[in-house]
Amino acid sequence: MKFTQEQKSQIRSLFDKMNSKSDFLFLLNKAKMIEYEDKMIDFEEKQLNFYINKDSTNKKDAESLTKNSKNFFYNSFSIKKKSGKERIINAPVTGLKNFQKSLNIILQCVFDCHDAATGFVPGKSIVDNAKIHVGQTYVYNIDLKDFFSSIDKSRIWGRLLFPPFNLNTSSQRKKIANMIAGLACTPMEVERFIDGYWCNIENSVLPQGSPMSPIITNIICERLDRQLTGVSKRFGLNYSRYADDITFSGKHNTYLKGLGVVEKIFEKNSTFDLEVRRIINNEKFHIQEDKVRLQKEGYRQEVTGLVVNNKVNVSKRYIKQLRQWIYYLETYGYDKSYSLFLSNYIDGKKNSSSQTPNMLMVIRGKLLYLKMVKGDKNETYLKLKNRFDSVIMPHSSISFIIDIWKNDGIEKAMEIYYNQKVKNEK
Repeated sequence: MKFTQEQKSQIRSLFDKMNSKSDFLFLLNKAKMIEYEDKMIDFEEKQLNFYINKDSTNKKDAESLTKNSKNFFYNSFSIKKKSGKERIINAPVTGLKNFQKSLNIILQCVFDCHDAATGFVPGKSIVDNAKIHVGQTYVYNIDLKDFFSSIDKSRIWGRLLFPPFNLNTSSQRKKIANMIAGLACTPMEVERFIDGYWCNIENSVLPQGSPMSPIITNIICERLDRQLTGVSKRFGLNYSRYADDITFSGKHNTYLKGLGVVEKIFEKNSTFDLEVRRIINNEKFHIQEDKVRLQKEGYRQEVTGLVVNNKVNVSKRYIKQLRQWIYYLETYGYDKSYSLFLSNYIDGKKNSSSQTPNMLMVIRGKLLYLKMVKGDKNETYLKLKNRFDSVIMPHSSISFIIDIWKNDGIEKAMEIYYNQKVKNEK
Protein backbone atom coordinates (compact mmCIF):
# COMPACT_ATOMS: atom_id res chain seq x y z
CA MET A 1 0.00 0.00 0.00
CA LYS A 2 1.22 3.50 -0.85
CA PHE A 3 1.18 6.37 1.62
CA THR A 4 2.63 9.86 1.63
CA GLN A 5 5.85 10.87 3.35
CA GLU A 6 3.79 13.03 5.68
CA GLN A 7 1.66 10.03 6.71
CA LYS A 8 4.78 7.93 7.18
CA SER A 9 6.40 10.56 9.39
CA GLN A 10 3.25 10.93 11.47
CA ILE A 11 2.99 7.18 12.08
CA ARG A 12 6.69 6.99 13.01
CA SER A 13 6.33 9.88 15.45
CA LEU A 14 3.28 8.34 17.15
CA PHE A 15 5.02 4.95 17.32
CA ASP A 16 8.06 6.49 19.03
CA LYS A 17 5.90 8.29 21.59
CA MET A 18 3.36 5.59 22.50
CA ASN A 19 3.63 4.28 26.01
CA SER A 20 0.27 2.70 26.82
CA LYS A 21 -2.47 0.52 25.37
CA SER A 22 -4.56 3.62 24.68
CA ASP A 23 -1.65 5.13 22.73
CA PHE A 24 -1.37 1.88 20.77
CA LEU A 25 -5.09 1.94 20.00
CA PHE A 26 -4.86 5.55 18.87
CA LEU A 27 -2.01 4.64 16.51
CA LEU A 28 -3.97 1.68 15.10
CA ASN A 29 -6.87 4.01 14.28
CA LYS A 30 -4.53 6.52 12.63
CA ALA A 31 -3.20 3.72 10.41
CA LYS A 32 -6.73 2.51 9.69
CA MET A 33 -7.64 6.01 8.55
CA ILE A 34 -4.88 5.87 5.91
CA GLU A 35 -6.54 2.84 4.33
CA TYR A 36 -10.24 3.61 4.73
CA GLU A 37 -10.26 7.42 5.01
CA ASP A 38 -13.83 8.69 5.57
CA LYS A 39 -15.32 5.19 5.51
CA MET A 40 -13.44 3.96 8.56
CA ILE A 41 -14.99 2.92 11.86
CA ASP A 42 -12.67 3.29 14.85
CA PHE A 43 -11.34 0.24 16.65
CA GLU A 44 -12.61 0.04 20.21
CA GLU A 45 -10.56 -1.02 23.22
CA LYS A 46 -12.78 -4.03 23.90
CA GLN A 47 -12.08 -5.27 20.36
CA LEU A 48 -8.34 -4.86 20.87
CA ASN A 49 -8.55 -6.70 24.20
CA PHE A 50 -10.44 -9.55 22.56
CA TYR A 51 -7.85 -10.11 19.84
CA ILE A 52 -4.70 -9.61 21.90
CA ASN A 53 -6.04 -12.26 24.30
CA LYS A 54 -7.19 -14.60 21.51
CA ASP A 55 -4.64 -17.34 22.24
CA SER A 56 -5.64 -17.51 25.90
CA THR A 57 -9.39 -17.53 25.20
CA ASN A 58 -11.14 -19.92 27.54
CA LYS A 59 -11.67 -23.15 25.62
CA LYS A 60 -15.28 -23.43 26.75
CA ASP A 61 -16.02 -19.86 25.61
CA ALA A 62 -14.36 -20.51 22.26
CA GLU A 63 -16.30 -23.73 21.75
CA SER A 64 -19.53 -21.86 22.37
CA LEU A 65 -18.65 -19.76 19.32
CA THR A 66 -17.30 -22.50 17.08
CA LYS A 67 -16.97 -26.27 17.04
CA ASN A 68 -13.23 -26.03 16.50
CA SER A 69 -11.63 -23.45 18.77
CA LYS A 70 -8.33 -23.56 16.85
CA ASN A 71 -10.05 -22.33 13.69
CA PHE A 72 -12.05 -19.57 15.36
CA PHE A 73 -9.63 -16.79 14.43
CA TYR A 74 -8.33 -18.24 11.15
CA ASN A 75 -9.87 -20.03 8.19
CA SER A 76 -7.44 -22.64 6.90
CA PHE A 77 -7.33 -23.95 3.34
CA SER A 78 -4.70 -25.37 1.00
CA ILE A 79 -3.51 -24.43 -2.46
CA LYS A 80 -1.43 -26.57 -4.78
CA LYS A 81 2.25 -25.83 -5.34
CA LYS A 82 3.95 -26.48 -8.68
CA SER A 83 5.56 -29.50 -7.07
CA GLY A 84 2.12 -30.99 -6.36
CA LYS A 85 2.48 -30.52 -2.62
CA GLU A 86 0.03 -28.42 -0.63
CA ARG A 87 0.63 -24.99 0.85
CA ILE A 88 -1.53 -24.27 3.90
CA ILE A 89 -2.99 -20.77 4.01
CA ASN A 90 -4.41 -19.41 7.28
CA ALA A 91 -6.65 -16.45 6.50
CA PRO A 92 -7.67 -14.37 9.54
CA VAL A 93 -11.33 -13.61 10.26
CA THR A 94 -12.45 -10.09 9.35
CA GLY A 95 -12.06 -8.51 12.79
CA LEU A 96 -8.52 -9.79 13.31
CA LYS A 97 -7.62 -9.06 9.70
CA ASN A 98 -8.53 -5.38 10.15
CA PHE A 99 -6.13 -5.06 13.08
CA GLN A 100 -3.40 -6.84 11.11
CA LYS A 101 -3.88 -4.55 8.10
CA SER A 102 -3.41 -1.50 10.31
CA LEU A 103 -0.33 -3.04 11.90
CA ASN A 104 1.04 -3.78 8.43
CA ILE A 105 0.80 -0.07 7.61
CA ILE A 106 2.47 0.89 10.90
CA LEU A 107 5.36 -1.55 10.47
CA GLN A 108 5.92 -0.47 6.86
CA CYS A 109 6.14 3.15 8.01
CA VAL A 110 8.58 2.42 10.84
CA PHE A 111 10.80 -0.18 9.15
CA ASP A 112 12.83 0.19 5.93
CA CYS A 113 13.59 -3.18 4.36
CA HIS A 114 17.14 -4.22 3.47
CA ASP A 115 18.06 -3.50 -0.16
CA ALA A 116 18.49 -7.23 -0.87
CA ALA A 117 14.87 -7.96 0.12
CA THR A 118 12.61 -7.78 -2.94
CA GLY A 119 9.53 -9.71 -1.79
CA PHE A 120 6.63 -7.90 -0.06
CA VAL A 121 8.40 -4.56 -0.50
CA PRO A 122 6.36 -1.62 -1.88
CA GLY A 123 7.59 -0.73 -5.35
CA LYS A 124 9.43 -4.02 -5.87
CA SER A 125 8.38 -7.25 -7.57
CA ILE A 126 9.74 -10.56 -8.82
CA VAL A 127 10.97 -8.62 -11.87
CA ASP A 128 13.25 -6.49 -9.67
CA ASN A 129 14.46 -9.66 -7.96
CA ALA A 130 15.27 -11.32 -11.29
CA LYS A 131 17.02 -8.26 -12.81
CA ILE A 132 19.87 -8.57 -10.31
CA HIS A 133 20.87 -11.94 -11.81
CA VAL A 134 20.55 -11.29 -15.57
CA GLY A 135 23.42 -12.42 -17.82
CA GLN A 136 25.40 -14.32 -15.18
CA THR A 137 27.39 -17.49 -15.80
CA TYR A 138 26.14 -19.14 -12.61
CA VAL A 139 22.80 -18.74 -10.84
CA TYR A 140 22.51 -20.50 -7.48
CA ASN A 141 19.09 -20.92 -5.81
CA ILE A 142 18.26 -21.85 -2.21
CA ASP A 143 14.78 -22.17 -0.69
CA LEU A 144 14.08 -21.92 3.04
CA LYS A 145 11.95 -24.62 4.66
CA ASP A 146 8.61 -23.64 6.29
CA PHE A 147 9.53 -19.98 6.03
CA PHE A 148 6.59 -18.29 7.80
CA SER A 149 6.08 -20.87 10.53
CA SER A 150 9.81 -20.80 11.33
CA ILE A 151 9.17 -17.42 12.96
CA ASP A 152 7.55 -17.61 16.40
CA LYS A 153 5.99 -15.11 18.77
CA SER A 154 8.96 -14.80 21.14
CA ARG A 155 11.28 -14.07 18.24
CA ILE A 156 9.03 -11.25 16.97
CA TRP A 157 8.72 -9.79 20.48
CA GLY A 158 12.49 -9.84 20.91
CA ARG A 159 13.10 -8.11 17.57
CA LEU A 160 10.64 -5.31 18.38
CA LEU A 161 12.72 -4.32 21.39
CA PHE A 162 15.57 -3.13 19.15
CA PRO A 163 15.94 -0.35 16.54
CA PRO A 164 14.09 1.01 14.73
CA PHE A 165 11.19 -0.06 17.01
CA ASN A 166 12.85 0.39 20.41
CA LEU A 167 9.96 -1.04 22.42
CA ASN A 168 12.32 -1.83 25.30
CA THR A 169 12.41 1.64 26.85
CA SER A 170 9.64 0.99 29.39
CA SER A 171 7.58 -1.88 30.78
CA GLN A 172 4.51 -0.50 29.00
CA ARG A 173 6.28 -0.46 25.63
CA LYS A 174 7.42 -4.04 26.18
CA LYS A 175 3.76 -4.94 26.71
CA ILE A 176 2.92 -3.27 23.39
CA ALA A 177 5.62 -5.42 21.73
CA ASN A 178 3.89 -8.45 23.20
CA MET A 179 0.50 -7.23 21.87
CA ILE A 180 1.93 -6.83 18.35
CA ALA A 181 3.55 -10.28 18.44
CA GLY A 182 0.31 -11.80 19.75
CA LEU A 183 -1.77 -10.21 17.01
CA ALA A 184 0.73 -11.48 14.42
CA CYS A 185 0.89 -15.12 15.53
CA THR A 186 -1.36 -18.10 16.15
CA PRO A 187 -0.80 -21.54 17.76
CA MET A 188 -0.02 -24.19 15.15
CA GLU A 189 1.59 -27.58 14.92
CA VAL A 190 5.01 -27.03 13.36
CA GLU A 191 8.20 -28.95 12.67
CA ARG A 192 11.31 -28.15 14.69
CA PHE A 193 14.82 -29.60 14.47
CA ILE A 194 15.59 -30.69 18.04
CA ASP A 195 18.61 -32.77 19.13
CA GLY A 196 19.30 -33.86 15.56
CA TYR A 197 15.74 -34.88 14.69
CA TRP A 198 12.70 -33.26 13.12
CA CYS A 199 9.70 -33.41 15.44
CA ASN A 200 6.24 -31.85 15.63
CA ILE A 201 5.43 -29.40 18.41
CA GLU A 202 2.74 -26.77 18.98
CA ASN A 203 3.98 -23.20 18.98
CA SER A 204 2.58 -19.72 18.40
CA VAL A 205 4.00 -18.82 14.98
CA LEU A 206 3.56 -16.51 12.03
CA PRO A 207 0.78 -17.79 9.72
CA GLN A 208 0.97 -17.57 5.95
CA GLY A 209 -2.13 -15.61 4.96
CA SER A 210 -2.05 -12.73 7.42
CA PRO A 211 -1.71 -9.16 6.02
CA MET A 212 1.14 -8.42 8.42
CA SER A 213 3.11 -11.65 8.00
CA PRO A 214 5.05 -10.48 4.90
CA ILE A 215 6.49 -7.31 6.48
CA ILE A 216 7.39 -9.24 9.63
CA THR A 217 9.40 -11.78 7.61
CA ASN A 218 11.45 -8.91 6.17
CA ILE A 219 11.95 -7.46 9.65
CA ILE A 220 13.13 -10.79 11.03
CA CYS A 221 15.34 -11.43 7.96
CA GLU A 222 17.14 -8.07 8.12
CA ARG A 223 20.22 -9.57 9.79
CA LEU A 224 20.11 -12.58 7.45
CA ASP A 225 20.07 -10.24 4.44
CA ARG A 226 22.88 -8.13 5.84
CA GLN A 227 25.13 -11.11 6.52
CA LEU A 228 24.43 -12.88 3.23
CA THR A 229 25.06 -9.61 1.38
CA GLY A 230 28.44 -9.51 3.11
CA VAL A 231 29.22 -13.08 2.03
CA SER A 232 28.20 -12.34 -1.56
CA LYS A 233 30.54 -9.32 -1.70
CA ARG A 234 33.36 -11.36 -0.22
CA PHE A 235 33.04 -13.94 -3.00
CA GLY A 236 32.28 -11.41 -5.77
CA LEU A 237 28.65 -12.48 -6.21
CA ASN A 238 25.19 -10.91 -6.44
CA TYR A 239 22.60 -11.67 -3.75
CA SER A 240 18.85 -11.18 -3.40
CA ARG A 241 15.99 -12.69 -1.40
CA TYR A 242 12.36 -12.88 -2.43
CA ALA A 243 10.51 -14.22 0.67
CA ASP A 244 11.98 -17.72 1.18
CA ASP A 245 13.74 -17.78 -2.20
CA ILE A 246 17.45 -16.93 -1.90
CA THR A 247 19.56 -16.37 -5.03
CA PHE A 248 23.29 -15.86 -5.59
CA SER A 249 24.80 -15.31 -9.03
CA GLY A 250 28.13 -14.47 -10.60
CA LYS A 251 30.49 -14.79 -13.53
CA HIS A 252 32.81 -17.24 -11.81
CA ASN A 253 32.77 -20.43 -9.72
CA THR A 254 36.26 -20.33 -8.23
CA TYR A 255 37.65 -18.83 -5.05
CA LEU A 256 41.27 -18.37 -4.06
CA LYS A 257 41.16 -19.94 -0.61
CA GLY A 258 44.86 -19.56 0.11
CA LEU A 259 48.26 -19.37 -1.52
CA GLY A 260 47.95 -21.57 -4.60
CA VAL A 261 44.72 -23.15 -3.31
CA VAL A 262 41.69 -22.66 -5.56
CA GLU A 263 38.26 -23.88 -4.45
CA LYS A 264 34.90 -24.10 -6.21
CA ILE A 265 32.27 -21.78 -4.73
CA PHE A 266 29.03 -23.55 -5.57
CA GLU A 267 29.94 -26.94 -4.19
CA LYS A 268 28.85 -28.90 -1.11
CA ASN A 269 31.06 -28.18 1.94
CA SER A 270 33.01 -25.44 0.18
CA THR A 271 34.00 -22.38 2.21
CA PHE A 272 31.09 -20.48 0.65
CA ASP A 273 28.59 -23.30 1.25
CA LEU A 274 29.58 -23.73 4.90
CA GLU A 275 29.43 -19.99 5.55
CA VAL A 276 25.98 -19.60 3.97
CA ARG A 277 24.62 -22.59 5.90
CA ARG A 278 26.09 -21.31 9.16
CA ILE A 279 24.37 -17.94 8.74
CA ILE A 280 21.03 -19.49 7.78
CA ASN A 281 21.13 -21.92 10.72
CA ASN A 282 22.15 -19.17 13.16
CA GLU A 283 19.11 -17.19 12.02
CA LYS A 284 16.93 -20.20 12.91
CA PHE A 285 16.03 -21.11 9.33
CA HIS A 286 16.68 -24.36 7.47
CA ILE A 287 17.44 -25.06 3.83
CA GLN A 288 14.98 -27.08 1.73
CA GLU A 289 17.65 -29.40 0.36
CA ASP A 290 15.66 -30.63 -2.66
CA LYS A 291 15.29 -27.00 -3.82
CA VAL A 292 19.03 -26.21 -3.93
CA ARG A 293 20.14 -25.92 -7.56
CA LEU A 294 22.98 -24.48 -9.64
CA GLN A 295 22.00 -23.19 -13.09
CA LYS A 296 24.83 -22.70 -15.56
CA GLU A 297 25.19 -20.53 -18.63
CA GLY A 298 23.99 -22.29 -21.78
CA TYR A 299 20.96 -23.73 -20.03
CA ARG A 300 17.76 -21.96 -19.05
CA GLN A 301 18.37 -19.97 -15.87
CA GLU A 302 15.36 -19.01 -13.77
CA VAL A 303 14.92 -16.77 -10.73
CA THR A 304 11.50 -16.72 -9.04
CA GLY A 305 9.98 -18.26 -12.17
CA LEU A 306 11.47 -15.76 -14.64
CA VAL A 307 14.13 -16.48 -17.25
CA VAL A 308 17.31 -14.40 -16.69
CA ASN A 309 19.80 -15.67 -19.29
CA ASN A 310 19.93 -12.47 -21.37
CA LYS A 311 17.07 -10.37 -19.99
CA VAL A 312 14.15 -10.81 -17.63
CA ASN A 313 11.53 -12.75 -19.54
CA VAL A 314 8.78 -15.34 -19.27
CA SER A 315 9.43 -18.76 -20.76
CA LYS A 316 8.65 -19.54 -24.41
CA ARG A 317 6.11 -22.07 -23.19
CA TYR A 318 4.22 -19.33 -21.33
CA ILE A 319 3.75 -17.28 -24.52
CA LYS A 320 2.93 -20.36 -26.59
CA GLN A 321 0.21 -21.48 -24.19
CA LEU A 322 -1.32 -18.01 -23.92
CA ARG A 323 -1.35 -17.62 -27.70
CA GLN A 324 -2.96 -21.06 -28.05
CA TRP A 325 -5.80 -20.31 -25.64
CA ILE A 326 -6.62 -17.03 -27.38
CA TYR A 327 -6.55 -18.87 -30.73
CA TYR A 328 -9.11 -21.34 -29.35
CA LEU A 329 -11.49 -18.47 -28.57
CA GLU A 330 -11.00 -16.87 -31.99
CA THR A 331 -11.50 -20.12 -33.90
CA TYR A 332 -13.90 -22.43 -32.05
CA GLY A 333 -16.19 -20.26 -29.94
CA TYR A 334 -16.42 -20.37 -26.17
CA ASP A 335 -17.87 -23.84 -25.47
CA LYS A 336 -15.37 -25.86 -27.50
CA SER A 337 -12.54 -23.50 -26.49
CA TYR A 338 -13.31 -24.07 -22.84
CA SER A 339 -13.25 -27.83 -23.29
CA LEU A 340 -9.84 -27.65 -24.98
CA PHE A 341 -8.57 -25.16 -22.40
CA LEU A 342 -9.73 -27.27 -19.46
CA SER A 343 -7.96 -30.38 -20.71
CA ASN A 344 -4.77 -28.42 -21.37
CA TYR A 345 -4.96 -26.49 -18.09
CA ILE A 346 -5.46 -29.56 -15.89
CA ASP A 347 -2.76 -31.54 -17.72
CA GLY A 348 -0.35 -28.71 -16.95
CA LYS A 349 -0.96 -29.00 -13.21
CA LYS A 350 0.94 -31.50 -11.10
CA ASN A 351 -2.09 -31.79 -8.84
CA SER A 352 -5.32 -30.24 -10.12
CA SER A 353 -7.62 -28.20 -7.91
CA SER A 354 -11.17 -29.26 -7.19
CA GLN A 355 -12.37 -25.82 -8.32
CA THR A 356 -13.27 -25.34 -11.97
CA PRO A 357 -11.04 -22.62 -13.49
CA ASN A 358 -12.55 -19.61 -15.28
CA MET A 359 -10.90 -19.56 -18.72
CA LEU A 360 -11.31 -15.82 -19.27
CA MET A 361 -10.00 -14.99 -15.81
CA VAL A 362 -6.97 -17.26 -16.27
CA ILE A 363 -6.10 -15.68 -19.63
CA ARG A 364 -6.59 -12.18 -18.27
CA GLY A 365 -4.37 -12.96 -15.28
CA LYS A 366 -1.64 -14.29 -17.55
CA LEU A 367 -1.84 -11.15 -19.70
CA LEU A 368 -1.46 -8.94 -16.62
CA TYR A 369 1.57 -10.99 -15.54
CA LEU A 370 3.06 -10.64 -19.05
CA LYS A 371 2.48 -6.89 -18.86
CA MET A 372 4.31 -6.70 -15.52
CA VAL A 373 7.31 -8.61 -16.89
CA LYS A 374 7.60 -7.13 -20.39
CA GLY A 375 5.98 -3.72 -19.91
CA ASP A 376 2.75 -2.23 -21.24
CA LYS A 377 4.34 -1.18 -24.54
CA ASN A 378 5.83 -4.56 -25.41
CA GLU A 379 4.77 -5.71 -28.88
CA THR A 380 4.05 -9.33 -27.90
CA TYR A 381 1.92 -8.24 -24.94
CA LEU A 382 -0.04 -5.68 -26.98
CA LYS A 383 -0.79 -8.12 -29.81
CA LEU A 384 -2.07 -10.81 -27.45
CA LYS A 385 -4.05 -8.30 -25.39
CA ASN A 386 -5.73 -6.79 -28.48
CA ARG A 387 -6.65 -10.24 -29.79
CA PHE A 388 -8.13 -11.17 -26.43
CA ASP A 389 -10.07 -7.89 -26.13
CA SER A 390 -11.57 -8.41 -29.59
CA VAL A 391 -13.13 -11.76 -28.65
CA ILE A 392 -13.86 -11.25 -24.97
CA MET A 393 -17.40 -9.85 -25.03
CA PRO A 394 -19.26 -12.61 -26.92
CA HIS A 395 -17.94 -15.15 -24.42
CA SER A 396 -18.01 -13.21 -21.16
CA SER A 397 -20.60 -12.94 -18.45
CA ILE A 398 -21.73 -9.89 -16.55
CA SER A 399 -19.55 -11.05 -13.64
CA PHE A 400 -16.47 -10.78 -15.85
CA ILE A 401 -17.40 -7.23 -16.90
CA ILE A 402 -17.80 -6.37 -13.23
CA ASP A 403 -14.35 -7.81 -12.59
CA ILE A 404 -12.88 -5.58 -15.32
CA TRP A 405 -14.67 -2.67 -13.68
CA LYS A 406 -13.11 -3.47 -10.30
CA ASN A 407 -9.58 -3.93 -11.67
CA ASP A 408 -9.36 -1.48 -14.56
CA GLY A 409 -12.16 0.99 -13.81
CA ILE A 410 -15.58 1.68 -15.27
CA GLU A 411 -14.20 3.40 -18.37
CA LYS A 412 -12.35 0.27 -19.48
CA ALA A 413 -15.36 -1.95 -18.75
CA MET A 414 -17.69 0.31 -20.74
CA GLU A 415 -15.17 0.59 -23.57
CA ILE A 416 -15.07 -3.19 -24.00
CA TYR A 417 -18.84 -3.45 -23.68
CA TYR A 418 -19.68 -0.76 -26.26
CA ASN A 419 -16.97 -1.80 -28.71
CA GLN A 420 -18.44 -5.28 -28.76
CA LYS A 421 -21.98 -3.94 -28.97
CA VAL A 422 -21.10 -1.90 -32.07
CA LYS A 423 -19.30 -4.89 -33.58
CA ASN A 424 -22.34 -7.13 -33.02
CA GLU A 425 -24.74 -4.56 -34.53
CA LYS A 426 -22.66 -4.42 -37.70
